[in-house]
Amino acid sequence: MKTIGLLGGMSWESTQTYYRLLNEGVKTRLGGLHSAKIVLYSVDFADIEALQHKGEWGATARILSDAALSLEKAGADFLVIGTNTMHKVAPEIEQVLRIPLLHIADATAKVLARDGISRVGLLGTRFTMEQAFYRERLENAGIDVVIPDEPQRHLIHRVIYEELCLGQIVADSRRAYLEVVDSLAERGAEAVILGCTEIGLLIRQVDTPVPLYDTTGIHAAQAVELALAEAK
Repeated sequence: MKTIGLLGGMSWESTQTYYRLLNEGVKTRLGGLHSAKIVLYSVDFADIEALQHKGEWGATARILSDAALSLEKAGADFLVIGTNTMHKVAPEIEQVLRIPLLHIADATAKVLARDGISRVGLLGTRFTMEQAFYRERLENAGIDVVIPDEPQRHLIHRVIYEELCLGQIVADSRRAYLEVVDSLAERGAEAVILGCTEIGLLIRQVDTPVPLYDTTGIHAAQAVELALAEAK
């Protein structure tokens, strides 16, 4: 079994979900008392969030690159970054590593393509919804991306940072998110990506008939597959 390097803390609310899913995935595959081999580096999200909103992405890249190198030195065979937004600096992180990075957008695109989804709605932080670094990975895989309108993007972003990253689950926010999901479906989205690892804490497939693709679960599942893959 390969050792998974998990770079988390962005926020820790979703990192604990990753930890559970990785271990559950290995247990399901191998049975008994098996669990995942994981090395975890959890950053202080307050530092990252402040730099995000100042647009100081170079500084975030340096912090995460140092953290990723620590995971590599600790014996990780590959890296999983437990957040969608910070894949904005994935290229800078990959440059300092010798181990591979399992990119969350590529993992999601793979599952969408498998399921025949060609037009998808995207929820996430403003950075993920509005900037090209994430959407282009999907579009390069032949998937058309629809994002919410401006007021909806403001709502989605605010709830992530002011509620979900603090572990707060608010019923009114769930209803508002589901209205956004419905509006994306009305605009032709065949499914909706939960493109922030905290959104799955708020809405789930049981809440809507619109197919939801939770990136946390997708990313973790493919990490398990990679960890258990036979060496060639």
